[in-house]
Amino acid sequence: MSNLSHSNNDLLWQYLQSLEPETVSQLSQPNSPEVFEVIQKSIVAMLGNLPHDRYNTTITTNREQLGKLLGSAMIDGYFLRNAEQRLEMDQTFQLIDFQK
Repeated sequence: MSNLSHSNNDLLWQYLQSLEPETVSQLSQPNSPEVFEVIQKSIVAMLGNLPHDRYNTTITTNREQLGKLLGSAMIDGYFLRNAEQRLEMDQTFQLIDFQK
């Protein structure tokens, strides 16, 4: 099982490395500041929420745990993007309904 997990991590890493910089840039930017804020809060919650002005923190992890964090952030991002698209569609359909 560990070998399968390791090979899946390698495939994901190879896929990410194969993406064009423009694609990575596009995928990295949420369409709304609200989505960006939710993603930021989610990552801060996973890493800890100590005030930066009072504490100098260093987070240490291994490759596997970092991969899990990346995977979790990607899943959160996909979920939030889908929710954002659903909201945009609902708003569009409401505009169409009001115009009839």
